Amino acid sequence: MAHKRGKKYQDAFKQVDQDKFYALEEAVDLVKKIDFAKFDATIEIAFKLNVDTKQADQQLRGAVVLPNGTGKDQTVVVFAKGDKAKEAQEAGADFVGDDDLVAKIQDGWLDFDVAIATPDMMAQVGRLGRVLGPKGLMPNPKTGTVTMDVAKAVNESKAGKVTYRTDRDGNVAVPVGKVSFDADKLVENLKTISNVVITARPAAVKGTYVQHVSIASTFGPSVNVDVTTL
Repeated sequence: MAHKRGKKYQDAFKQVDQDKFYALEEAVDLVKKIDFAKFDATIEIAFKLNVDTKQADQQLRGAVVLPNGTGKDQTVVVFAKGDKAKEAQEAGADFVGDDDLVAKIQDGWLDFDVAIATPDMMAQVGRLGRVLGPKGLMPNPKTGTVTMDVAKAVNESKAGKVTYRTDRDGNVAVPVGKVSFDADKLVENLKTISNVVITARPAAVKGTYVQHVSIASTFGPSVNVDVTTL
């Protein structure tokens, strides 16, 4: 099976000019065309940024609601009590709880995509740091997931909010939709996230900030994007 997939990948790879930086619209059309997955693959954008992530002020982290969503149904859990728990349920959260939800996750349950918490719950939720942290699921004020406005946070997560953060090497990778999306919807999502990442340029950065941008589907080869077309 691996060999067969290798051939499909090679065929797709041959259709990409590795030395070319494609205009955004052209890159999107190409990624859609060369995708060979048997399912509706996710398209992701990757930025290589000239940032020194050892410096706290050069680490990027935040969230943005993509205008056309991600094409993925997000399962949302909310840590809240009383009225705020009720508000979360009414907004459409999939699971709402306090100590019981913390205990459930401590026992190994991780069947969700987004975790939101009210500030008063963070002492309990903090105990889950070892479990949620590595998976990028820890509620965080910077991404709007530690908040008193739980209804807004739930609605945004359901509407296609994506979070972004720099890894150790200054890369940021964000899902922007599915291969089945219309090209113009993908372009709109890509421009939205690019705008956020470019605007978040740390003051300390000298020289070229965005060094490289590419997009790819789940199994497909990546296509270089001309940064000026973002």
